[in-house]
Amino acid sequence: HNDSGHAHGTKGNGVSLVADKRPPGATEPPAGEGWAVRAKANGVVVMFTGDWIARDGLAGDVASVSRILEAANGGALSFDTQELGRWDSGLLVFIAALHHAAKEKALRFDETGLPAPALKLLALMVQGEASPPPDPAPVPLVRRVGRAVLAFGNTAMDVLSMVGDIVLRGGVLLRGKGRMRGADLLTCLYDAGIGALPIVTIVNILVGGILAFVGAVQLRKFGADIYIAALVGLAVVREMAALMTAIVMSGRTGGAYAAHIATMQGSEEIDALRAIGIPVQDYLILPRMISLTAMMPLLYLYASTVGIFGGFVVAVAMLNLSPETFIEQIRLSVAGSQIVFGLIKSITFGALIAFVGCRSGLNAGRSAADVGQAATGAVVICIVGVIALDAVFAVCANALDF
Repeated sequence: HNDSGHAHGTKGNGVSLVADKRPPGATEPPAGEGWAVRAKANGVVVMFTGDWIARDGLAGDVASVSRILEAANGGALSFDTQELGRWDSGLLVFIAALHHAAKEKALRFDETGLPAPALKLLALMVQGEASPPPDPAPVPLVRRVGRAVLAFGNTAMDVLSMVGDIVLRGGVLLRGKGRMRGADLLTCLYDAGIGALPIVTIVNILVGGILAFVGAVQLRKFGADIYIAALVGLAVVREMAALMTAIVMSGRTGGAYAAHIATMQGSEEIDALRAIGIPVQDYLILPRMISLTAMMPLLYLYASTVGIFGGFVVAVAMLNLSPETFIEQIRLSVAGSQIVFGLIKSITFGALIAFVGCRSGLNAGRSAADVGQAATGAVVICIVGVIALDAVFAVCANALDF
């Protein structure tokens, strides 16, 4: 018994209930498993007792935090850990919850009584709870337009620089002083030529057959079935063979070029080539540019043949057109100038696809995700570029009355 007339006692599970000077009728200070509260002049002292081990179920709860804050009654929170035993993250979680709740209620949080290791860990937890930075102010429209113009200018300069490098290294190669390996060129020629024949065959046969069906729908209304062959021949040779082959090669070869070079970029193989003095244009770019530009005209001629054959099969087997009539109409409608026009387009498409695929790979990042982004970007740019370039050819042909 002490002077205050209150008894000291000990609660089970290592929790001490410390007597305090309270007026008659005052409520008992709150206490829980592993903690107790002692009132002081300007707040409360939270006393930790015993072991605070998370696996033993001691990590505090929301109800305990609320009871402590009610006992504080707007005052400060301080701590007493003299009777604290072993502790781990369970104690830190409870203290962090008290800190967060005290911050919300604008209570002073006095952490001086906590163990030094707990103070360091609590500081890290508080940093993790820091409020995110405010949203940046909206950028004015004029500034955004300026940034877009500058970015476009930088991209245009990069493209022109790469084109210049390819032209210069190509001139060196023509003089017999290039460092391009013949084995690399043969591999690229096979991949861009013979390796692409199956998919080119399937696509163009189907396109020829579709053109025959579509032509028959309208021409039969006027009794002009004989002109189905002329429609198929002219559409395939002038437009569809070059365009569909270029789209197929954009997805098949352009994406492969970008993924291959981007993978080398990520594994630092390109850096190694530059370090030992091997020009990247000779080793990687020129074989792909030469092979795809050289193979596209041959693929165009092959695609024109199989496309006309697809239309021939449909016209003869399903539209009751005789083989002799179909062949004669093809001979009359398809002129050599149309084939030359298609060859010019196919050469341009091949150079565009190879250039875009190689540039996307060289500009890729060094992670695995960047490889996929480079391949996807190359395919999208190639397809859009091929269609846009085909539209330019169509406008020019119309202006020249070709």
